[in-house]
Amino acid sequence: MRTTPNCGNMIEWKSQQGYVPYLDALSWMEERVKAIQHKDAPECIWFLEHPPLYTQGSSGQERDILSTSCLPVFKTGRGGQVTYHGPGQRVVYLMIDLNRRHQDIRRYVFELEEWVVQTLAHFGITGERRPGRIGIWVQKNGQDHKIAAFGIRVQKWITSHGLALNVAPDLNHYQHIIPCGIREFGVTSMADLGLSVTLNEVDEILRKTFPF
Repeated sequence: MRTTPNCGNMIEWKSQQGYVPYLDALSWMEERVKAIQHKDAPECIWFLEHPPLYTQGSSGQERDILSTSCLPVFKTGRGGQVTYHGPGQRVVYLMIDLNRRHQDIRRYVFELEEWVVQTLAHFGITGERRPGRIGIWVQKNGQDHKIAAFGIRVQKWITSHGLALNVAPDLNHYQHIIPCGIREFGVTSMADLGLSVTLNEVDEILRKTFPF
């Protein structure tokens, strides 16, 4: 694990090596959120990978999990529905104090989306928003495909959870769920679009384009 405190605005950048079990990540985030609320720790941006698993957000539906025998399913307090996490996907958890910025959840989500859009643009990928559909979308074979998912939680204006950007995950795992409750569109990744990019390279651009 590598941590880099940003003393100018008191943000800790945490890069985790290896796969982080989901429940361990939840526990760590909960403790950091409490510490930020009590001003006992700085804000934190956490880059990590999970082992293959599915998560069901607060608005997720059981029917969107088509097979329960493939991978473990974790119910979680983040917003959103059902999604996949696994190797080759850059998960970013943000523990940010919106009291210090703006108490506006819609604006916060917009800024997360813009962060991903700007990061993808660096690699020559046009990421776009779609009305009524959470996430960032790209065109593949003339059709919309999702490349990044978002799911957040806000407690006393301290955020947790965050985003998942598909760099080079095994997309076959999405066949066993209805991602974010949307049946009619596919899921893609940077690798699926023909880019050979490492997670470290993506991390470098995420740091450069960080909006907060």
